[in-house]
Amino acid sequence: MQPQEEIIVGLDVGTTKICAVVGELSGSDINIIGIGTHPSIGLRKGVVVNIESTVESIQKAVEEAELMAGCEISSVYAGIAGGHITGFNSRGIVAIKGPEITENDVERVIDAARAVAIPMDREVIHVLPQEFIVDDQAGIQNPVGMAGVRLEAKIHIVTGAVTSAHNIVKCCNRSGLDVCDIVLESLASGEAVLTSEERELGTALVDLGGGTSDLAVFSGNNIKHTFVLALGGNNITNDIAVGLRAPIAEAEKIKKKYGTCIASKISGEETIEVPEMGGREPRQLPRQILGEILEPRMEEIFTLIKREIYREGMENALTSGIVLTGGSALLADATEVAESIFNLPTRLGTPRGINGLVDVVNNPMYATGVGLVLYGAKNQSEKKFRIRDANIFNRLISRMKRWFKDVI
Repeated sequence: MQPQEEIIVGLDVGTTKICAVVGELSGSDINIIGIGTHPSIGLRKGVVVNIESTVESIQKAVEEAELMAGCEISSVYAGIAGGHITGFNSRGIVAIKGPEITENDVERVIDAARAVAIPMDREVIHVLPQEFIVDDQAGIQNPVGMAGVRLEAKIHIVTGAVTSAHNIVKCCNRSGLDVCDIVLESLASGEAVLTSEERELGTALVDLGGGTSDLAVFSGNNIKHTFVLALGGNNITNDIAVGLRAPIAEAEKIKKKYGTCIASKISGEETIEVPEMGGREPRQLPRQILGEILEPRMEEIFTLIKREIYREGMENALTSGIVLTGGSALLADATEVAESIFNLPTRLGTPRGINGLVDVVNNPMYATGVGLVLYGAKNQSEKKFRIRDANIFNRLISRMKRWFKDVI
């Protein structure tokens, strides 16, 4: 049995698969010692639609990871995605009372920046500082100890639907797991696949999952923008099922085995066998049809993400180009399609900065799971966002009690 403090577990609760990655901390190194995956049944577009099925899938993935790692898993860092996730930038200003800036001043300015009206049905998932400004001196990463009169902070706030975040925690709790933190999946993937140069110069990370495609724009070592598009690999599978008149399960197999995103690269002689529904005979079809189905759908996903980048005015911030990750990025020629749409250099992102079972997790599919472990190792000592209360009213009451105490 491993000592519990040294073990960090990332749980990627995805639309197509649940993936548990076990990492062991040894000094500054992180060794991946176990991984467990199981098909996800109870989620649609990153949102829980069936609690019982999701609990079952989580339990099976965690059991598999426990067997491989030879340890017991009791707490996890859970990933969250889905069309309900929104991110926006905010800023706050405070006056400095003392001779130099303290940790307390930094907390005050972040509190001032996050004091924005958020609807009751939404929950703050992350407050990510981008930069601090001390007396018009911009671009400061850590202002503690500096002299100044006025401190300003620019932050990025990520919010999600309370119910969706609650349901993920509820599924983990029912599986016998404690949730240390809920982490945006594209933020976790960025921890795993991006180099420090890419984070500094400016990169768009596109995480192509089963139910959603997540965008995270990094620049100056900070996250500048997040966006979740409710289109992913499942939409491609459905297109194939409709276009080839094949069952969904068979369409998924055909996509993985023969799928390519550029139709003109496929020779006219190549054929694929499509099993028929309802007991009819299988058919032979030209493989080019598959390319003609895949290419426009991938172009659509990348065009919508490009539109979001332009809408936020970030097209000039992407000096390092685009990094694709996630299971759907494994489709042949996906990087070429992205390169032609974004007109920027594009590469496939696989997990890096880890030891242990590197060969096993060296796949874009596991980027989020490994990223959650890396995020957990980095943010262990920090104050964590938790929604472990039995219900939301407990937190509301405790907040009101504190408020009344301050008033009285």
